[in-house]
Amino acid sequence: MPMILTAAELNTSLNGRLEGNAEVEVTGPAPIESATKEEVTFLANPQYAKYAAETSASVIIVSKDFQRPSGFEPTIIRVSNPYQSFTRVMELFQQEDTGLTGIHEQAFVAESATIANHVSVGANTYIGENVEVGENVSVFGNVYIGNRVVIDKDTMIYPGTVIYRNCRIGKNCIVHGGTVIGSDGFGFTPQDDGHYRKIPQMGNVIIEDHVEIGANCSIDRATLGSTVIRHGVKLDNLIQVAHNVEIGEHTVVAAQAGISGSTQLGNHCVVGGQVGFVGHIKVAEGNQFQAQSGVPRTIDDKGKAWAGSPAFDYRQALKSQVVYQRLPEVEKRIQSLEQEIQRLQQQENKDANHDE
Repeated sequence: MPMILTAAELNTSLNGRLEGNAEVEVTGPAPIESATKEEVTFLANPQYAKYAAETSASVIIVSKDFQRPSGFEPTIIRVSNPYQSFTRVMELFQQEDTGLTGIHEQAFVAESATIANHVSVGANTYIGENVEVGENVSVFGNVYIGNRVVIDKDTMIYPGTVIYRNCRIGKNCIVHGGTVIGSDGFGFTPQDDGHYRKIPQMGNVIIEDHVEIGANCSIDRATLGSTVIRHGVKLDNLIQVAHNVEIGEHTVVAAQAGISGSTQLGNHCVVGGQVGFVGHIKVAEGNQFQAQSGVPRTIDDKGKAWAGSPAFDYRQALKSQVVYQRLPEVEKRIQSLEQEIQRLQQQENKDANHDE
């Protein structure tokens, strides 16, 4: 059965101002251009205003200054920020059926593990010795949780995740499938005979509360101490976080980024896709990095934007891109000028010889 909410119930959750039929029912959210009469939508971007008069949605979340077209039938809810309010609506409807109820008979849970109330564990999952799992945690099937791992309450671990020994995951976290937490850091010492000897990786990974980690990420344990993902961090898919890295609170990192060992990112940074950081540097809070930037040094300035490889000031990078695009034209002009100079020199030589 789909979840059903009335416009009045939505309005109560959003603390908005309702105009129209308060009892109309909706079963879920949808984009304004494709919503049906059973759905709720929103209008935040003026580019989509043309769809407002055409939408079939029964309920539309709009800004406080929205001008209602003549004959407009849908119920509207006026709010300060339609985009944020619609996010809240999607949260209300996201009652995901995990298919998990209790601990599956095909899961292995060590006798020394401590499992709190209302924990669900899927089939073929392994939970090792002295693991601690908090209340309302959902662990899907085919998950490996090593010895002495701690997972705090209300966290969700999706299928195929691997969590090595001694790692800690906080409250209200989400870890998507295929991610590995606590794998060995990349540490080797060259020997006199030319081979490399592995450095024992004896630390762990600490993930604080309200962190979301995308699919197929690798977060390496520290050589000593901890690799730390601070409160509220959001990691996209396919991200490499090396040993002893620290990512500051509420920093977001897009797909395919790589953060080398012992680097520290400050709070509230924004990292685009495929950005690379060298090791043992510090980045101050609030910095933003355009996709494919390469960051080779410590950044002490706060709240700046960067682009390019090596990364430099974003505005200067944009100007440089304009110059770069014009290089073929500039080359032709230089060649033309060189030819003209050569012609003038030849003419000058001829004139000099004639005068003699």
